[in-house]
Amino acid sequence: MEKLELKSTIAVCQMEELTAEERHLVELAIEATSRSYAPYSHFRVGSAVRLANGVELIGCNQENAAYPSGLCAERTALFSAGAQYPDESVTMLAIAARGTDGELVDTPVGPCGACRQVIIESETRSRGRMRILLHGRRCVYVIDGIGQLMPLSFTDF
Repeated sequence: MEKLELKSTIAVCQMEELTAEERHLVELAIEATSRSYAPYSHFRVGSAVRLANGVELIGCNQENAAYPSGLCAERTALFSAGAQYPDESVTMLAIAARGTDGELVDTPVGPCGACRQVIIESETRSRGRMRILLHGRRCVYVIDGIGQLMPLSFTDF
């Protein structure tokens, strides 16, 4: 039997190491956490996307008593981008979260499996990689394309 070892490359940065454009998108994601509707989990997530044309859109998680009728922050932003700008690719996605204590999380949290699949589809649709920024108070993870989080995913590019 042969074993295949898969590796991911994730840059661990401080906010000041990000470009001005990246910092701005992360700040939009942080701001979007305040718009979250999370009366059940009290885990507030915000996201922001930047499109190839420079337009920036935000999203936040929306919970519902009829679980799983809610939606994650990443998908609200990506679906909004697809609905409003169907021919524009998403070049960057930032995600921030506040824990149940209301404070920004110390360590970045990654997207759930459903959101990862939607990110894969967004990259496939635009035939390009998306820069993903995961914010935590201690650091920001910078990821060049969802393939770093989802090796062996099904894509045709």
